Amino acid sequence: MSVRVVARIRPLLEKELDRDAIVRADRVDDGKPLTIVKIPSPKNEAEEFSFTFNSVYEQTTSQEELFSAEVAPHVKALFQGLDVTIFAYGVTGTGKTHTMRGGMKLAERGVIPRLLSNVFRRGKKIAKDSDGETTVQVALSYYEIYNDKVFDLLESPDKRTPSGLPLREKDGKTIVVGLSERSCEDLKDFEKLYIESNNNRMTAATKLNAHSSRSHAILRVKVTQTTGDMVKESTASAIDLAGSEDNRRTENGKERLIESAAINKSLFVLSQCIDAIARGDKRIPYRESKMTRILSLGQNNGITIMILNLAPMRSYHLDTLSSLNVSSRAKRIEVREIENEVVFKQAPRATAGLGGPNVRRQPLRPLANAHNVHTGALAAKAADAKVADKPIKAFSVYTDKASKPTASSRATVSAANTAQLRRSDSHKRQSDPSESLSTRPTKLARPTHTTLARPAAPAPQQLSISAAEIEALVEKKVAEILASRAAEAAPVPVPAPAAAKEDSAPLQNQISDEVQRRLEALERRIENDGQDGRSEGLRILLQARQAKERGDDEGALRYYELALPFFPGQVKLMGKIERLKAKLGKTDRKKERFLQVRDGREDKENVHESVYGAFDGAGIDINDPRWFPVKLLQKKAPSSKTRKVHVDMEEGPTTPRTKKLLNVVNSRDLSLIRSLHGFGAKKAQDLVDHLNLGGDEESGRVASLAQLKMLPGVGSRTVERAYEGLV
Repeated sequence: MSVRVVARIRPLLEKELDRDAIVRADRVDDGKPLTIVKIPSPKNEAEEFSFTFNSVYEQTTSQEELFSAEVAPHVKALFQGLDVTIFAYGVTGTGKTHTMRGGMKLAERGVIPRLLSNVFRRGKKIAKDSDGETTVQVALSYYEIYNDKVFDLLESPDKRTPSGLPLREKDGKTIVVGLSERSCEDLKDFEKLYIESNNNRMTAATKLNAHSSRSHAILRVKVTQTTGDMVKESTASAIDLAGSEDNRRTENGKERLIESAAINKSLFVLSQCIDAIARGDKRIPYRESKMTRILSLGQNNGITIMILNLAPMRSYHLDTLSSLNVSSRAKRIEVREIENEVVFKQAPRATAGLGGPNVRRQPLRPLANAHNVHTGALAAKAADAKVADKPIKAFSVYTDKASKPTASSRATVSAANTAQLRRSDSHKRQSDPSESLSTRPTKLARPTHTTLARPAAPAPQQLSISAAEIEALVEKKVAEILASRAAEAAPVPVPAPAAAKEDSAPLQNQISDEVQRRLEALERRIENDGQDGRSEGLRILLQARQAKERGDDEGALRYYELALPFFPGQVKLMGKIERLKAKLGKTDRKKERFLQVRDGREDKENVHESVYGAFDGAGIDINDPRWFPVKLLQKKAPSSKTRKVHVDMEEGPTTPRTKKLLNVVNSRDLSLIRSLHGFGAKKAQDLVDHLNLGGDEESGRVASLAQLKMLPGVGSRTVERAYEGLV
């Protein structure tokens, strides 16, 4: 039997007009029931789309008419052992909750209250007809799927966990672990329990629906019939699905957007499952959403009814077309009408043994969804291929009796066994060749009170070497390391005496882990000896930095000069020394002129030969990269623009641009200095601090650009950038 799909068109609301209604019900022939839904094409309204369903209900259909025609005939099948599943599907604002739950008035009651009323009425009738031999018990479970998490509606929201209740598979069905179950004696108990549970369900107002359901609600009614030792159980599931939403129309906020995303995702997975079943795919994506996993459309046994709720308005045009397409494909899903098995009450049977050759294999379950696998496109391909005419294989069959191994298989097994290394256990009991296989007990039936004796743990290995021998070995190893290093440094390696090697050979075999650790520690200490000089130099540099921070320039200069032998050729360190000397007035004009050339502050061609002669007399080599780096010797001549800036700053008279730059510097205004090109926040702050240390504005005044370039942390490049940036 296929899934029964019925469509219901909701009536117009107060603010809706008849001229905006575009969905209508129709019939094939006059006098026949309504089975067709017609809707115009969104591109061409002169063209109409028609969708055929099992039944179609117009706007004037009441709750009683819908229930009596679609649900009431299947209550009898529920008591015969069949499972019944009823779910409402559609866009938000189409009346799904009204169809399933209804209103508080008697005439407005929905499918769920009327279903429970019929269940209680039929249960009392069965108990009366059997003169009390058959008792009927009704138990309820009510839960919701909110943001793809399962929560129990029969429990208080305070008891909920953030992750919700987990799902498990049992006997081919999906169950909710930890779900509570309440028994109901009559309709009053149900109404009280149902009203309290609905208050725990998540609902909120949107632009399209003032009481929009934000979760999928599943009511599970378990009917248990007991007649003596015979028990029959069946389940009726009533599912109120949340509607898909277009957030552009609902104008949802942040929280509503998260809920809408979860709802749309689960409904999209449901449409994917319907499409996959209609195509005949072997894999159905049930597990991609908890809602589809619980619903298991096409895998559940019994009767399935899908109520499609439609809104007749033009504003729902595209959403209505999407719902009609999905529902029309759901008609192709086949559902097996299989009654639940009858369970007999009896004492549990004692199992003779769990192992042995007499234990038979349990029968295998039928393949899930086997009736929907070879339908649709796959069935057409199989018919065109015309392979062998074989029945559909719904079971995977295995023989219980093991076949006798052939000679070739025995040879293969023996070869595979001998290829692996097997540990022999001397304590293992040897098999008796006279003992037959049938008299030997199975592993589970063997007595467990006997234990095998474990081999004794090996005694800890004692050191067979004394402390004096350890010290001798350490000294010898140190001597060998030092000798090997000396041999690497010398041009000709000195081989170790042969007699010493012969004497140390038997002793080296007896070195324990403790001796090896001591040798490695000595090696690390010897290797670290070469780094003591650098550590000493870093310590002196730290003292120089501390002295400079205290304002002791002479002490900083002295420490920098002490650290220079530890870091030969460090241009940065020598630059610090020269700047401190210039600050303290301990440098001569010739050397300063040479440093200007080296830093690019003056062209090399303009330097007089006497400068080089003076340095030659002082024992300074100008080719030494410490004083004259190679990159500076190979430096290209400055551009014409840069040369012009040098002339303006050094040789010519004081220009207005120069005066403006000096006025900004002598103003000691931090914001003005920071506005100059090349002066950041730190450099401007250092310049102001240095000028403030020089005294008042008259004594600490900068008179020329050359003097500005000599200030600490400024440099010629910074002055050039500030000079060029002035307008």
